[in-house]
Amino acid sequence: MKHPILLFCTALVLLVSGCSKPVHPTMIPTPVPARPAGQTDVLGLTAEPIETVHIGVVGLGMRGSEAVRRLVQIPGAEITALCDLLPDRVEANQLQMKEMGKTQVVSKYSGTQESWRGLCEQADVDLVYICTDWLNHYPIAMYAMECGKHVAIEVPAALDMDQIWGLINQSEKTRKHCMMLENCIYDFFEMTTLEMAQRGLFGEVIHVEGAYCHNLDPYWDEYWNNWRLDYNQKHRGDVYPTHGIGPVCQVLDIHRGDRMTMLVSMDTKSFNGAKIASNHEGKPVTEFANGDETSTLIRTEKGKTILIEHDVMTPRPYSRMYQVVGTDGYASKYPVEEYCLRVDKPADQVDARHISDEKVYSGAEKDALQAGYRNVILTPEFEALAKSVGGHGGMDFIMDYRLVYCLHHGLPLDMDVYDLAEWCCVAPLSRVSLEHGSMPVEVPDFTRGAWNRVQGFHYALAEEK
Repeated sequence: MKHPILLFCTALVLLVSGCSKPVHPTMIPTPVPARPAGQTDVLGLTAEPIETVHIGVVGLGMRGSEAVRRLVQIPGAEITALCDLLPDRVEANQLQMKEMGKTQVVSKYSGTQESWRGLCEQADVDLVYICTDWLNHYPIAMYAMECGKHVAIEVPAALDMDQIWGLINQSEKTRKHCMMLENCIYDFFEMTTLEMAQRGLFGEVIHVEGAYCHNLDPYWDEYWNNWRLDYNQKHRGDVYPTHGIGPVCQVLDIHRGDRMTMLVSMDTKSFNGAKIASNHEGKPVTEFANGDETSTLIRTEKGKTILIEHDVMTPRPYSRMYQVVGTDGYASKYPVEEYCLRVDKPADQVDARHISDEKVYSGAEKDALQAGYRNVILTPEFEALAKSVGGHGGMDFIMDYRLVYCLHHGLPLDMDVYDLAEWCCVAPLSRVSLEHGSMPVEVPDFTRGAWNRVQGFHYALAEEK
């Protein structure tokens, strides 16, 4: 009689051989809830054009106040409501607007934890722009869409799988845009590199990398009521993945011809986290869930890979990593901006003493190469305007401008609710992997079957009249 383990292995081989694609025997499944009856996906969602986009901003701390400053400088946008728990922040932002020449009447909401409900209900608000702490993103966005508003949510827009599916279902139900305010897809190097990849300069892109490495020691006290350090103390996994994963997912056309299928995550112990929390609280802290360094490796349907890292606890220099590896070329933003392209030489010109023979573009050569691959929306005039307004060097202004532009013209947004879902899901799914000894975890298809219907990422542009 055969050994039971041998019988099991034989059955498993037969099962796998009978499938159309390999089956990972140890992958943790992630359920996909059924789409509510009567709903359809929102791929390529458009809404009626809005002549003047009336905006209500909720959360007027560091990010919200900067958003107000940028939004008042965008043609076709008008802030009609401001909201924050603290009344003095509302007044300060109203004053900021007046000092910038914006004298329109703005409704003010403050004083209670749910003051934002009045803003969401206000008739002359088309877009609710959410810049609160992470814990309040979801309830505000859900209620705003219920009130018939489009929503733009600071990162991360959702913290767990229930919130992710909730936002998807609400957007599909209400047919309202639900966009995450991921500014890093609009940085100049990333936009140019995306253009290069789309035009085939790197051959076929097979691997990408992204990260959020940022020593937050100088900033922990800036977060109201200690919310950010507290969240890291209570949650394991890559809790802030979107800056790293957003730009590289665009390069890979995720849910526009490819999709993420599984991830594996590993982390270090919390060597610094507990010390930082102890210093902050003035008493010993022995438990700190978030590792100092978290690395997550993701595989796609087409056999490509994504590496994402998170580190806010060490003196490591700021980096979003951003690397693009193709069959014929390579791009890297950190620590030095450079491109490497394959150089084919005749056999008699190959020198085996050289480690590599690829052509490296940096400095002036890099600038000259980039000039031939200008992103379609980055005209010289618009790039200069973005840099003059600023916001992380200008990428925040581009993000806001594109959001208002698309709403004004009734176009699909550059980022949809499925981007939000894919980029946010790394947090809860990496936690599952870590809690199960770094086992592979299934990444669900948030489009529920439509991931391959749209082919390739592109910017929607209005037709010139």
